Amino acid sequence: MAEGMSWSVTDGDKLTQAEIYGEVLSQLGDRYPDIVAITADLATSTKIGRFGKKYPERFINVGIAENSMFGLAAGLALAGLRPVVSTFAVFTALRSAEQVRTDICYQNLNVKIISTHAGISFGQAGSTHHCTEDLAVMRSFPNMTVIAPADGIETGNAVAAAMEMSGPVYIRIGRGFEPPVYKDQNYGFTIGKAITMRDGKDITLIACGVGVLQAMRAAEVLDKQGLSVRVINMHTIKPIDRDVILKAVQETRRIVTIEDHSIMGGLGTAVGEVIVESGKACGFKKLGVPDCFSIVGYPEDLYHHYKFDADGIVETVGELMRREIEEDEDWEDEA
Repeated sequence: MAEGMSWSVTDGDKLTQAEIYGEVLSQLGDRYPDIVAITADLATSTKIGRFGKKYPERFINVGIAENSMFGLAAGLALAGLRPVVSTFAVFTALRSAEQVRTDICYQNLNVKIISTHAGISFGQAGSTHHCTEDLAVMRSFPNMTVIAPADGIETGNAVAAAMEMSGPVYIRIGRGFEPPVYKDQNYGFTIGKAITMRDGKDITLIACGVGVLQAMRAAEVLDKQGLSVRVINMHTIKPIDRDVILKAVQETRRIVTIEDHSIMGGLGTAVGEVIVESGKACGFKKLGVPDCFSIVGYPEDLYHHYKFDADGIVETVGELMRREIEEDEDWEDEA
């Protein structure tokens, strides 16, 4: 939880994820005089420029040189500073993957990375600017903490929490037009601990990022159809909350994951790994971008096209509920 932050969420529907993080980061600059913000000529687009206006002496624009930006961040961290780097997700996870892995993660440096325009949130910019691989890439790097906040309010909490821990952190957010999920920041955000948005016993929806709001909307529709739907906001992909996943397996026997990311290697894969390693089977389906390069269009249209909006979730839940699941009260192997 972003304790001590004075930003208001009264007009939460008008505050984007990037704008809130820019404001929170600026306020954190008072608390942490060692924060240095770095951009690669995207200060306005990513909103890290707000920090630069307040602390110009602690703000660096390296120009269009993302690889050098992450190398610089590593050097500043080694000098005892607390660098915060912000650029588009596609430039972080793909163009600069080597620098993030080797310069930052290999040395377990205290660098915070806030990447915007993740997933297909910049849908009309085309496949070159979509980033549906970043969760898979970032969670594979040792020492990296990976967070995908549900909205701007949670982004503020994530940024504040990241500053309180040591080591590299990757926070991925959308382009900035995502509607709010939470009414205020006081709901108990903790890195590595999922949030149960609503309880249910028939099926569990595990979502991150923009998928959380879609899951909540789908749950409301399904509730009217007589289904008891559990919704979990898995904001931290790494370290993932194993306990909440296994509890859902035990109590609902059916799980659907929802993410604005490829179904290869992201949230769905991380949840599936936990289930498989537990030795407990359940009905399981991953929703997200399939194994393809995403098409061009407005984000809301793409979410619908790839069936991870509320309509697609309702459809998938209906299919999964029709699948026969063996009801076994005791999963323990016999001697």
